[in-house]
Amino acid sequence: MIWGAVAGALVAVFSLGYAQLALPEQPLLSDYALVSGGLVPVVAGMLGLAATCVFLAYGLAVREPARTAATRVLLLAGAAGLMLSAVFPTDPAGVAVKSMAGEIHRWSAAVVFTTLPVAGWMLARARGALPRWNAVRALAVTSAITLVVYLATHPASFLSPLINGGAYYGLLERALVLAEIVLLVMMAIAALREHRHPSTTAIPTPDTVPGTAPGNASDPVPGTGRTEHLAA
Repeated sequence: MIWGAVAGALVAVFSLGYAQLALPEQPLLSDYALVSGGLVPVVAGMLGLAATCVFLAYGLAVREPARTAATRVLLLAGAAGLMLSAVFPTDPAGVAVKSMAGEIHRWSAAVVFTTLPVAGWMLARARGALPRWNAVRALAVTSAITLVVYLATHPASFLSPLINGGAYYGLLERALVLAEIVLLVMMAIAALREHRHPSTTAIPTPDTVPGTAPGNASDPVPGTGRTEHLAA
């Protein structure tokens, strides 16, 4: 699970990084698909991130099928949104009439940006206050806050002219994409480590239960049962 998720994330980072560094600067990452030589890295980056979502959902299904059902639904919705965004390109900036492909791309991107922070929060919310889960919670909150600010600065927002959003909304979109990539990798690492390092609670024995004669193993002992494996 973890290596597939990390590999997909690396493909996304290198592909989108190549577009950012090697191609003429564009307002948004999706716009690189509209310039010469930009379609392949943008599509590869989106599909790599979709693979990360799928690998993570599969790993959670194997390890915690009941506990992570909602998280897996959100991850698969994010993967579907990424694949649709890869298939349907965005419209060029400044066009008056939006195409059907452009509308599908925008709504698919909205699904991706909203589902992944929620998936991270839901996966971590019932876990202990361990550093790896605290990191997942922090990244989920960071992604959500960045998304809110990005939407406020987008030219389509009525707030954008008031806060000069057109000057930096592209930077916020890139920060949001990077935060969500790191979030997915941290989710995979945290989930894997949890199942590699379980802790156990000891079963009470007759020698340790008050009022029970030592060595009388045949007597029933209240509260005994099988060993409970707790998540680390």
